[in-house]
Amino acid sequence: MFYPQIIKGINSNDKVLEIGPGNEPYYRSDVLLELDYVSEEDRIKQFGHTNPLKSDKQIVYYDGNKFPFENASFDYVICSHVLEHVPNVEFFLNELFRVAKRGYLEYPLITYDYLYNFEVHLNFLKYKDGKMYCMKKNETPLHQFKPIQQFFLKTLEHNYGDFLGKIPHCFFEGFEWDKKFDIVSTKNLNDFIDSDPDLISREPILQPSILASSKLLLKAIKNRIKNV
Repeated sequence: MFYPQIIKGINSNDKVLEIGPGNEPYYRSDVLLELDYVSEEDRIKQFGHTNPLKSDKQIVYYDGNKFPFENASFDYVICSHVLEHVPNVEFFLNELFRVAKRGYLEYPLITYDYLYNFEVHLNFLKYKDGKMYCMKKNETPLHQFKPIQQFFLKTLEHNYGDFLGKIPHCFFEGFEWDKKFDIVSTKNLNDFIDSDPDLISREPILQPSILASSKLLLKAIKNRIKNV
């Protein structure tokens, strides 16, 4: 999670679900939901690193379909860097809406996959005008640029991704929601681009200490590319 400071809607008595926490769950989460795996290789690919999830919080594993919880079981749900992986975005989001009253979503933007094209990322995503736009990445010719993207992946591996920390809002999006929103399936790439002409110069929302070195951001990204 790159923008924990955005999470402000959790009340003291709220029951919080976190989906796909990796090996570093958010401190306020009460229950952790993870996709079940059948082998150690699958686990490493799923988590993006070799460190297993260890927590004193309740961990629930499921098959990737309907969440194993009753309606409105939680007050808040955290879902960071999961939505880009799911086969059916609409179904997954409706499950979020079903089990929780409000929550936080975070995911990479189309600009990030344009550079690196992580194979485990299935969807382009963008929230704007109160709607979530989504598109299957394999419906575009992005894979034709794989040799170039492999080059950019190497730059990440060698710590040359500092610009991501300077303008993270150009590559990652995170927001809180407190009511169900529409999900729009589209094939128009313009739906995934921020129309703000001052996007590049907009003040980043990452904390200054992180922006100063970008080390935490790069560490998180490198964990995600080890098994690409």
